Amino acid sequence: QVQLAESGGGSVQAGGSLRLSCLASGKTWTIGGMAWYRQAPGKERELVARITRGKIPRDYADSVKGRFTISRDNDKNMVDLQMDNLRPEDTAVYYCYASSSGLAYWGQGTQVTVSA
Repeated sequence: QVQLAESGGGSVQAGGSLRLSCLASGKTWTIGGMAWYRQAPGKERELVARITRGKIPRDYADSVKGRFTISRDNDKNMVDLQMDNLRPEDTAVYYCYASSSGLAYWGQGTQVTVSA
């Protein structure tokens, strides 16, 4: 079993920055890829960015390329999402995701609100 806990959400004006963190616990040595997803009201959950166990970022959503950066610290069992130049359309609940032994694990989500 793996547990994920996000932190760092909040409210910010357009153009501002936030850094989200996700702390993994439990059988962390079994975790492979990790990712951040988001879900805006009335919309489906979408992938924001993934990162491999080897800390290689990949699959940034087109809408966040050049503004968001995913990173990972395996020693601390953490994955972060640095979000710069935020836009109102980035408003959503952001979820941490981890794959482990063929199973998917999700955090509880953290709200990010960007005002114009």
